[in-house]
Amino acid sequence: MLKDISLGRFYPAESPLHRMDPRAKILATLVLMVLVFLANNVWSFVAYGLFSAFCIALSRVPPIHVFKSLKPILFLIVFAFLLNVFSGKGDAIFTIGPVSATWEGLWTGLRMAARLILLITTSSLLTLTTTPILVADAMERMMKPLQKIGFPAHEMAMMMSIALRFVPTLVEETDKIMKAQSSRGADYDTGGILRRARGLVSVLVPLFIGSFRRADELAVAMEARCYRGGEGRTRLRVMKTAGRDYAAFAVVLAFSAVVVWLEFLRFA
Repeated sequence: MLKDISLGRFYPAESPLHRMDPRAKILATLVLMVLVFLANNVWSFVAYGLFSAFCIALSRVPPIHVFKSLKPILFLIVFAFLLNVFSGKGDAIFTIGPVSATWEGLWTGLRMAARLILLITTSSLLTLTTTPILVADAMERMMKPLQKIGFPAHEMAMMMSIALRFVPTLVEETDKIMKAQSSRGADYDTGGILRRARGLVSVLVPLFIGSFRRADELAVAMEARCYRGGEGRTRLRVMKTAGRDYAAFAVVLAFSAVVVWLEFLRFA
């Protein structure tokens, strides 16, 4: 399960999405994330699903890498679905003891599950087609106007870059620790919740120690390279917004207009 976490993992490929300006991709992702909460009817979700499939095909990232990000939150998706099914009001489908599953709750649960799935796949597509360094640089450029009011744009972008960069590293280290503890007799799959929680202590302690050690090594490495913040810092690659970026963002806005139109049809 740990290896299925795709946050911060970059999939190298030659595709239009990989070549897009990271700033345009971030803005487009934010628009799509807001849009998924506006969708309420079947046709809106169908349109969003087709558009997501089109983006995945355009990115040339194997769909399995995108959908792997759903596995760690599969329990949350199922839990949200069942919670809505058995807590909704309306005509009952069937009854189990004091609770009843309703048709309204079923539809609400399906919408919630669809929103979570589309939300995760959309955000995963951003990180799979953009390196953490480019994401951080793009965020810094987008937040640069806020520096006039004292907002630490560079420092914030640096923290985001470090966090994204070390997510895969910490995941791999956690997997190694769990395998090492399992070889010594530790059991994380059997027993009750309390027993499993106590077993995770043997993972969390060395993981925290390793994280602090990596943080100290990173600080020493940054000081050795005379890092002094964003003042006077140059970049190897300068971001430039091209016509294809404006065209791609226009497509996202046009798709957003279609979803909003479908929602208006629902109320017509």
